[in-house]
Amino acid sequence: MVGGSGHIGTFLVPRLVRAGHEVVNVSRGQRSHYVDDPAWSQVRPVTADRDDPAFPETVSGLQPDVVVDLICFTLESAIALVDRLRGQTGHLLHCGSIWRAGPSLKLPVTEENGPPPLGEYGIAKDAIARMLKEETRSGGLVTTSVHPGHIVGPGWHPIGPLGNVDPAVWRTLSAGDPLDVPGIGTEFMHHVHADDVAQIFEAAIDRREAAAGEDFSAVAPSALNVRGYARIAASWFGQEARLRPVSWVDFRRTAGDEAAETSWEHLVRDHYFSIDKARALLGYAPAYEPEQAILEAVRWLIDHDQLDVATPLTV
Repeated sequence: MVGGSGHIGTFLVPRLVRAGHEVVNVSRGQRSHYVDDPAWSQVRPVTADRDDPAFPETVSGLQPDVVVDLICFTLESAIALVDRLRGQTGHLLHCGSIWRAGPSLKLPVTEENGPPPLGEYGIAKDAIARMLKEETRSGGLVTTSVHPGHIVGPGWHPIGPLGNVDPAVWRTLSAGDPLDVPGIGTEFMHHVHADDVAQIFEAAIDRREAAAGEDFSAVAPSALNVRGYARIAASWFGQEARLRPVSWVDFRRTAGDEAAETSWEHLVRDHYFSIDKARALLGYAPAYEPEQAILEAVRWLIDHDQLDVATPLTV
C-alpha cells in the first residue's frame, strides 16, 4: 500500500490485515496513522518518497500481488507506476477524488455523467482515472479507481457547514450566534467516513473481476447542503442555527480570503453523487450517513481539546 498512514489507510490497513492479507505500507515515514489498532503490528513499513524517480522500481521490487495507491496526484506519476507494474502485478487500485467532476449539472452525479473537472487537482484526477480505465480495457494492467468525497474521521477537522475547515463555525453554531452564509445555502457537499472508503477498496480487491477497469464514487448514502448541515450541527449543541445570507463579497470580507476561497472551491461544485454502481458491483454498504461521520469527528476533536465550542454536545 502506498501512503497507508493517512485518512483512508488508517482504516484500510487493519481491514486487510484482519482479512488475512500480508500488508506492506510504503510511505515517507513522517506520519503515524490516526487511530490505533493492534493490526498495525503486523504491517511491514517501507520508507520511500513518491517524488523519487526510483519510486516505481521500489514498489515493483516488493513483488506485490495488489498495489493500493492512495497518494498519486499527477498523470505522469500514475503512468510511471503503471508502466513498471504492467505484466507483474495483478491489480492496481488508485485513489482519486469526486473533484474529478466539475460543477454539477444534474444530480446525483454518476461515474458516467460527471461534468468536466475544474482546477488543476480535479483535472489531474480525471486524467488519471481515464488513463487507468483505458489501460485495462486495452488489455494491460488490471486497474480500479475509487473516488472519495470529503473524507471524515476521528483525528482531523471535517469540511464544515460553510465548505471550509475554519473551526470558528463550530463555536458560532454551538453558541447559537448568527452564521453568515454565502448565498442561500442550497449547495451540496458530499462527505464520507474514511472507513466506508476503506470498505470500497477492500471490496474491489475481493471482487477483482467486477472491479477491473471500473471507477467508483465513494461517498455516504446522502449528501448535506449548507443550511441543512448547519441546522443539524447546531442541534448537536442544543441550539437552533441562525443563518444570515450574505453575498460572496461580504463573506470574503468577514471570513478572510483563504477560508472564503476554500468555501468557494467546495460549494461551486455542488456535489451529490450516486453510489448505485458501487452497491451493484461491489456490494458497498456504507455504515455512516454524513452527519454521523461528522459528529464522530467533531466529538473526537472536542474530547482531545482541539476544538473550542461554547456549549457541550447534547448528543
